[in-house]
Amino acid sequence: MRTVMLVIGMILLVVGAQGAIRQLVDHDNAGLLSWLPGGFGVQLAGHVVLALAGVLLAGWGSRRTTT
Repeated sequence: MRTVMLVIGMILLVVGAQGAIRQLVDHDNAGLLSWLPGGFGVQLAGHVVLALAGVLLAGWGSRRTTT
């Protein structure tokens, strides 16, 4: 279960970071969060939240795997 959390966290981190970088380069390409209303700022914040959730989940999974 701990390894699963680590993998899910890494996936969320990659998807969130990649989406945020892509949206910063091309404002019209919202990617995964294109359905989200509110425009550029809200969609960018959504990608950042995904990345932060991934960091926290992967960190938690990593700490738990080593013990």
